Amino acid sequence: MLETSARLLRLLSLLQARRDWPGAELAERLGVTTRTVRRDVDRLRDLGYPVESATGTTGGYRLGVGAALPPLLLDDDEAVAAAVGLRAAATGTVTGIEETSLRALAKLEQVLPSRLRHRVRAMQTAILPLTGPGPAVDPDLLTALAAACRAHEGIRFGYQQRVRRAEPYRLVHTGRRWYLLAYDLDRDDWRTFRVDRIDRDPQPGPRFTPRPEPAEGLHTYVSNALTASPYRYQATILFHAPLEAVAEHTSPTAGRLEPRDAGSCIFHAGGDSLDKIALFVALKGFDFEVLDPPELKNHIRTLASRLTQASRDDQIGPAPRKGGCQFRQDASLD
Repeated sequence: MLETSARLLRLLSLLQARRDWPGAELAERLGVTTRTVRRDVDRLRDLGYPVESATGTTGGYRLGVGAALPPLLLDDDEAVAAAVGLRAAATGTVTGIEETSLRALAKLEQVLPSRLRHRVRAMQTAILPLTGPGPAVDPDLLTALAAACRAHEGIRFGYQQRVRRAEPYRLVHTGRRWYLLAYDLDRDDWRTFRVDRIDRDPQPGPRFTPRPEPAEGLHTYVSNALTASPYRYQATILFHAPLEAVAEHTSPTAGRLEPRDAGSCIFHAGGDSLDKIALFVALKGFDFEVLDPPELKNHIRTLASRLTQASRDDQIGPAPRKGGCQFRQDASLD
């Protein structure tokens, strides 16, 4: 059985290395008869590999395109290249696939031999990524957290000078930061942790049975936790524009969008300053209405009056009133 399994892996490696293989040449490479090659090809097909055959006196085989992705066989160099590429994608090199890349990386690094792990780390340290703003996160830490999420394994880790015990569920990438969604065992509630603030490597704990999701769902919970809950003010804005148009100008960490109808959407956001919320929504370039809170409506009226007053033609040029001040930006200032 072991000999047959090793031969199947060798046959699969040959089929991946070249497009077309005559049956006789495969038999010679494997040291078996062409009849054994036919039986081994049938076994690969049973495992989901789409091996195509050509009829005729010479006969031949090729690895075709199937309906599902079968297990892949990578040599050392290919495995290292895949791991380095996934690490780069997981840290935001390719927008939109960070979390998917991290899941694939966790699976790959779980089976990488130690000699290949050293090669991956050596190549990673030689690469200088020019990424956007945002705190750096150790790829090894991300991989360890992803593996714990996948295995439903509890963890203990240092977070802002304290030890936390948690059941990890998801890693979330917002474009600037990584967050860990977990159930905090000490607080007996769901929490989001900034991964760059984890200051002690996670230690494995006991496996756990996944809990029911928060009532509003994981996606909504994380969105609210990152964009509204931590702030003094929570705002609800009605944009008179399609959700797709507003989403193009809105980061996932700025707030949560939900559709209202084909031509409008609702925006939920938080902030510690009414000025910041008012300017943020005003500069989107879409007509909007403030649904909540009432103090934001009053604040925008005051701000609009101040801006209107500042734009009046009769306010340009005269000396400042008593008790006021005048600001002039010189060309030498940045």
